[in-house]
Amino acid sequence: MVDIVKAMRWNYVSTVASEGNYGESGVDAFIQKSREDGGVCISQSVKIPREPKLGEFDKVIRRLSENPNARVVILFANEDDIRQILQAAKKANQTGHFIWVGSDSWGSKISPILNQEEMAEGAVTILPKRQSIRGFDRYFISRTLDNNRRNIWFAEFWENNFQCKLSRHALKKGSGIKKCTNHERIGKDSSYEQEGKVQFVVDAVYAMAHALHNMHKELCPGKVGLCSKMETINGTMLLKFIRNVNFTGIAGTPVIFNVNGDAPGRYEIYQYQMKHNTTEYKIIGHWADQLHLETKEMRWPGGTWQVPQSICSQPCHPGERKKTVKGVPCCWHCERCDGYQYQADTYSCKMCRFDLRPNENHTACEAIPIVKLEWSSPWAVIPVLIAVLGIMATMFVVATFIRYNDTPIVKASGRELSYVLLTGIFLCYATTFLMISAPDVGICSLRRIFLGLGMSISYAALLTKTNRIYRIFEQGKMSVSAPRFISPASQLVITFSLISVQLLGVCIWFGVDPSQAIIDYEDQRTSNPDMSRGVLKCDISDLSLICLLGFSMLLMVTCTVYAIKTRGVPETFNEAKPIGFTMYTTCIVWLAFIPIFFGTSHSTEKMYIQTTTLTISVSLSASVSLGMLYMPKVYVVLFHPEQNVPKRKRSLKAVVTAATMSNKFPTKGGLRPNGEAKSELCESLETQALASKQTYISYSNHAI
Repeated sequence: MVDIVKAMRWNYVSTVASEGNYGESGVDAFIQKSREDGGVCISQSVKIPREPKLGEFDKVIRRLSENPNARVVILFANEDDIRQILQAAKKANQTGHFIWVGSDSWGSKISPILNQEEMAEGAVTILPKRQSIRGFDRYFISRTLDNNRRNIWFAEFWENNFQCKLSRHALKKGSGIKKCTNHERIGKDSSYEQEGKVQFVVDAVYAMAHALHNMHKELCPGKVGLCSKMETINGTMLLKFIRNVNFTGIAGTPVIFNVNGDAPGRYEIYQYQMKHNTTEYKIIGHWADQLHLETKEMRWPGGTWQVPQSICSQPCHPGERKKTVKGVPCCWHCERCDGYQYQADTYSCKMCRFDLRPNENHTACEAIPIVKLEWSSPWAVIPVLIAVLGIMATMFVVATFIRYNDTPIVKASGRELSYVLLTGIFLCYATTFLMISAPDVGICSLRRIFLGLGMSISYAALLTKTNRIYRIFEQGKMSVSAPRFISPASQLVITFSLISVQLLGVCIWFGVDPSQAIIDYEDQRTSNPDMSRGVLKCDISDLSLICLLGFSMLLMVTCTVYAIKTRGVPETFNEAKPIGFTMYTTCIVWLAFIPIFFGTSHSTEKMYIQTTTLTISVSLSASVSLGMLYMPKVYVVLFHPEQNVPKRKRSLKAVVTAATMSNKFPTKGGLRPNGEAKSELCESLETQALASKQTYISYSNHAI
C-alpha cells in the first residue's frame, strides 16, 4: 500500500482504522513503513471504536475534511465500518473528493459499497494473490446438512445462503422467509464463488503437517506414532519447524517463511471503476516484492484519466527552494532564490561565483556580460570630437609658428618653450584616444605614462615662463644685473627637470605594480542581476588616478601663484596676464572636475561619466592654453602682419623703471575727477611702456 501511494506521487494521506488488532496494527505498519521509506506524511490518523456512537462516522469525515489537500485515505477497517464511512461521506456531499486505498478486508467485495457505488469510484484495493482450488469447489458444493454436521456454523451459513429458516418456530408471519427443506443445493439454488483465502487455509494446514512431520522425524526417528518426546508438544520447537518448512503449495506456489515468520507477499491490485453505468473491480497490477502497476488502466472519479493529487504543498517552481514545515517534511513553503543566488538543490540556494550571475529562472549561473567604452557610444563621441578639433588646431598653430619662426612675435613668445608647451597640449588631446581604447596591457601602460605627462609638460613650460618673468622683474626692482638661469637653454633644462619628476614617479609605479587590464565585477554589480555587468578597465583606482595627476596639479597651482604675483606687470611687457587668465580658467575647470569625478563613484554609469569627464577636462585645459596663449599671436601673424615688426630697443633700466613705477601709481586714479588718473609721470610711464616691449624681448633673448 505504501508502494501504491508513492507510485501515484501522493505524499500527504490520512488513515482510518477499525479498533482492534487488524485495523490498528495495519495502520501502525503502514505509518512505520512510510516513515522508513520516506516521502509520505500522515495528515490525520482516525480510529473507529468497536461500538461507534451515533454520528461517529460523520465526525470521522469531518476530521478527514479538515485538510482538503489530503484526499487519499488509507483504510484498515472491517466491512461494516467501510460501508458506514462511505455513507457518511455521501451525506457530507464529498462525492468524488476522497480517494480510498483499501486493505484486503475490502478487496473486491460488493457488500461494503452496495447502493453507494459512486462514493467508491476510483478506490484502489488489494487482495492476496489467489488461485481457485477445483477440488475444494467439488467438495464444498457437495456439502449438505446431513454430511457436514461436524461444522457447528454450517447450519447458520445454510440459512443465510438460502434465505430460509431451519426451525418452524423461527418463522414470522408476513416476513416472506420460507422453511429450509434440506433439498437446497449450493451453487444451484444460490450463487457460489470460492472464498479467496481457501488456498492459504489449505497451505497453512499443509505447513503445520510438514512441520509436525519434520519434528517427528527428528524427535522420533524410525518410530511409528508419537514417541515420549512428542507426547507433550514444545510450542517453541514446533514454531522453529514451521518457519523452516519449504514445499510447493496447492496452487503451485512455494510456501516458505522469512526470518520474521511471514510468508512472501503476493497481492493483486484492484480499482473500482464505473464505465457507462456499469461497475467492476478491475485488476490494475500486482505486487510481489515490488510493485507492478498499469497506470494507463486506471480511471478516477468522474471518468478522468488524470491522477488526482494528494499533496500538502504544490511543487516549487524552478529557482525556488523548499522551506519545510517543522515536523511535517511533506509540507513546505516555496522561497525564491533572489539576488545573485541560484537553486543549488531542492532545499537550498547558493550564491553565484563573483564573475557569474543567475540565469533567468535562477536554476544555474551564467557568465556576467563584459562591457567597455565603445567608440560609437555618445560618451565617447563628444570627447573624441573635441580631441580631434584640438589636435587640428594644435597642428595649425605649430605649422604657423614653424612657417613664421623668425618673425618678432614668434621670437618674443619664447620659441623653445612654446614648442614644448604645444607638445604638451598635443599629448593632452591625444590622451583621449588612449582613455577610450579597449584596455589591454599596452593601452594601460600608455595611459599611465601619457595621462599625466601631457599636463606635466604643459604646466612645467608655463611655470618656467611665469617664474622667469617673476624673477626678471623682481631682480629689476633691486638691481640692473640679470637674474640667473633665464636663457633658453636654462629654461629647457628647468622644464625637462620638472617633467622628469613625473616620469620618475610613473617608472617607480611600474616597478611596484606592473600595469594590467582587469575585469571589475563590482563596479556595475546592481541589485538586479540582469543589469549587472563586468567592466573591462585598467587597474588604476580613483586614488591612483588622482596621484597620477597630482604632480600636474601641483605644477598648475604653483603656476597660478606665479601668475598672480606677476599680475601687476604691464601687459605690453610680457605674457603674464594671458598666462594668468589661462591658469584661472584651468583651475575652474579642474575644480568642477573633482566633484563630478568622485560624486559618481557609486553610479552604475561610473565608467562612462568618469572617463568622459576626465578626457573633456584634460582637453579643455589644453584648449584654454591654446586659445589664450597662441590664437592671438596666430591672428596677428596671419591677419595683421604690419604689427609683426621689431620695435626700437630699450635698456634694461628703462624696463625695470617702467615695471616699478607702474606698480606705484595706478591706485591714485580713483582720486581724480571722473576717474582720470593721468599725470605727467603716468603719461611718461605709458610712453615708456609702449616703447619697452621690444627692449624686454631683446633683453630676454640676447642681453640676459
